Amino acid sequence: MQPRIERLEERKLIGYNLRMSLTNNKTGQLWGQFGPRIKEIQNRVTEDKISMQIYNSSYYANFSPDNEFEKWATVEVENFNSIPNEMKPFTLQGGMYAVFNYKGSSSDKSIFQYIFWKWLPKSLYQIDDRPHFEVLGKNYKNNDPKSEEEIWIPIKKK
Repeated sequence: MQPRIERLEERKLIGYNLRMSLTNNKTGQLWGQFGPRIKEIQNRVTEDKISMQIYNSSYYANFSPDNEFEKWATVEVENFNSIPNEMKPFTLQGGMYAVFNYKGSSSDKSIFQYIFWKWLPKSLYQIDDRPHFEVLGKNYKNNDPKSEEEIWIPIKKK
């Protein structure tokens, strides 16, 4: 599976965030909190949802499933003029990304093993210290083997 390399422009996001780790995964709680309130967000750019992870700079170098990171459940908006109570704005910095079109269950993590242990070491790129995210479009179905999503990995030249 070869990704497309894309330069992303800055994006404005609104949503919720939680600290978690792979062993203390709170993704269900995060989306359970955010999902019912999406309709309150005005100025949405698309109907897509964005699941975003922010890792500290040593996350991969000292990888452990217990390492914490910040996870966001968001949607993209035109501006921050109207932010619903308890939600937060986030400006996603632009930059170069490897974009993988993934088909399969969101519970199957083998795609990330492929990206980080097979594709990345053989590529001309390395991880950049910016947020990682998945675009959950109209064909996304949580934990469904027929689900589709885009996985965006921040990269820079080696």
